[in-house]
Amino acid sequence: MPEPSPIRPKRRSRVLRFVSGLLILCAVAAYLVVQYVTGGGGAEGCKVVSGRSDGESYEFTPEQAVNAATIAAVGTDRGMPERAVAIALATAIQESGLLNIEHGDRDSLGLFQQRPSQGWGTEKQILDPAYAAGMFYAHLAKVPDYETLPLTVAAQRVQRSGYPQAYAKHETDATLLAAALTGQAAATLTCDGRPAARTETVTTTATTSTGTGTDAVRTALVRDFGRDAVEEAGAEVSGSSASSPTPTPSVTATAHGRTVTVPVPEGKKKDKSGRTESERGWQLAHWAVANSSALHIQRVSYAGREWAAGSTDSQWETASGTQGTGGAEKSAGSVRIVTGQ
Repeated sequence: MPEPSPIRPKRRSRVLRFVSGLLILCAVAAYLVVQYVTGGGGAEGCKVVSGRSDGESYEFTPEQAVNAATIAAVGTDRGMPERAVAIALATAIQESGLLNIEHGDRDSLGLFQQRPSQGWGTEKQILDPAYAAGMFYAHLAKVPDYETLPLTVAAQRVQRSGYPQAYAKHETDATLLAAALTGQAAATLTCDGRPAARTETVTTTATTSTGTGTDAVRTALVRDFGRDAVEEAGAEVSGSSASSPTPTPSVTATAHGRTVTVPVPEGKKKDKSGRTESERGWQLAHWAVANSSALHIQRVSYAGREWAAGSTDSQWETASGTQGTGGAEKSAGSVRIVTGQ
C-alpha cells in the first residue's frame, strides 16, 4: 500500500487556516458595524467629566443620557438644588440603571421603580420619566434636612428600599452628572450624536412621542423644563415649517439646518432654583447634547463653545467666531440647537 502523500495535509491545513481567518475577519467586521449603528453598544455613547480636573468621569448610553437630562430638568424646574438632583440620579442609577424599564420587583416600574399599588401613580404615569422624577422630588422635599443628610440616607427616606446602603456607591457618578446637567460645570458632557437604535427604550420615551426636528426639540424642552421656562423665554425656530406650533417664530433660511434658539436671561439674574445665566445656559446646552441621538441634533452652541455630532472626539470646541445661525456665538445670550430636519 503506498504511503499517503504529505502534500494533502498541508493543503488541508492551509484551507482551514484561511477559512478560520476569514471567519474571524467577518466577526470583527460585524462587531464594528454593530458598534457603529448602536453608538457603541455599551457605555461609549456619552461621557461626563469632572469640572475640577480631578480625572473623574462617567460613561453612559444615549438612552441613559436622555433620562438623566430629564431628571435634572424636572428638578431645577421645581426649584430643587443640585444636591437634590444628585440624590435623584443616584437613586435612578441604582433602581433601574437610568433605564425606563417596564418591570421590576412586584409591580415596580420605571426609572425609580415606583409602585402603582403604593400610591405613586398609574402605570402610564410612572412610565413617564418627567412624571416619575417629579414624584421623587415631591417626596424628597418632605425629608427634613435632606441636603445635609448622607446621600444614601436621603434616598432611602424616599424609596424605603430593602437595600438601604446601595445608593452610596453611585454618589460619585451622580454628582458628576448633576454638576453637568444643572449647568454648574461648563462643557463637561459630550455624546457621539449617532441616531439612537430603534430597539432602545429611548425610542419609546423620547423619539416616538416627539418625532425629530425643531418641533420635536421644542416639545421635549417643554416636557422637561415646563412651558413657562421655554415658551415664555421666547424660544425661536429658524428654517421651520409654517405648520410649526411655535408662537410667532422668526423664520429665516439657513445653510446649517433648522435651528431652535433658546434665550438665556443675561446678567447676574438668577432663576427660581438660584442658578445664574451661565448655569442656566449650560444646563440647556448639556440637555441638548444628551438628547442629540434621540432628536437628531447635529450641533449645539453656547457662550463661544460648540459641540458637533459625529466629530472625532465629540468635544466642546472653542469657536473662532460667529458662523451664522448654525455656529457658536462669542457671547452667552442664547443656546442654539441645530437639527438635521
